[in-house]
Amino acid sequence: MSLQGKVALVTGASSGIGRGIAERLAQEGASVIINYGKSADKAQSVVRTIESRGGKALAVQADVSRVEDIRRLFQDTLRHFGRIDIAIANSGMFNQKTLMATTEEDYDAMFALNAKGAFFTMQEAGTHLRDGGRIIFISTGATAMSFSGAAVYKGSKAAGEQFVKTLAKELGPRQITVNTVSPGFTETDMLPPDPTFRESGIKMSPLGRLGQPRDIADIVHFLVSEEGGWITGNNIQAGGGII
Repeated sequence: MSLQGKVALVTGASSGIGRGIAERLAQEGASVIINYGKSADKAQSVVRTIESRGGKALAVQADVSRVEDIRRLFQDTLRHFGRIDIAIANSGMFNQKTLMATTEEDYDAMFALNAKGAFFTMQEAGTHLRDGGRIIFISTGATAMSFSGAAVYKGSKAAGEQFVKTLAKELGPRQITVNTVSPGFTETDMLPPDPTFRESGIKMSPLGRLGQPRDIADIVHFLVSEEGGWITGNNIQAGGGII
């Protein structure tokens, strides 16, 4: 179990990719904080699943678009487990609207969670992680693609990718690695239900299928393991060959 004795904090871990990551890290021995915003029942379900397999997990509510909540989340983790070794900035939202149809409220909500939330999650991680720790930002392959209907989503996630590049330089002397993982079309609740959209994702991948949360979790596990220690400041495209 490559993460035995480590403590991992995963934001937005009650479902989808966040849940997949939390369960994968727990499988490798990490004690995991399951952060959630509103879905308490789903978060507790993740905890029960991890505990039923012999792992350790704790659900902690925090709205990651609020800086005070992010700081409380890290303090709660330290109080419960006494240390933090891994931080996964996974929380995010997707609003499929054209640029021209996007309202100020749409823009503010997306940037508050996807960009501001990621920024201050990474800032707190840089403050509290032990030397040799790991920080991962979950972005999207959409930032490397050109298509309509996702301007604010792509812009907010692209901001996080730039935070990663800078933080990797700043935390390098402490042997803390900072990387981005960019999923492609992945089978989660965030994926639009439109059959045409989903079919286009399948056709674009040389592997001929949608990604699964476990696919992304496996890549994250490698990056946060000892074997991933020579990779930092990078953006790993995890889209089944679409990019």
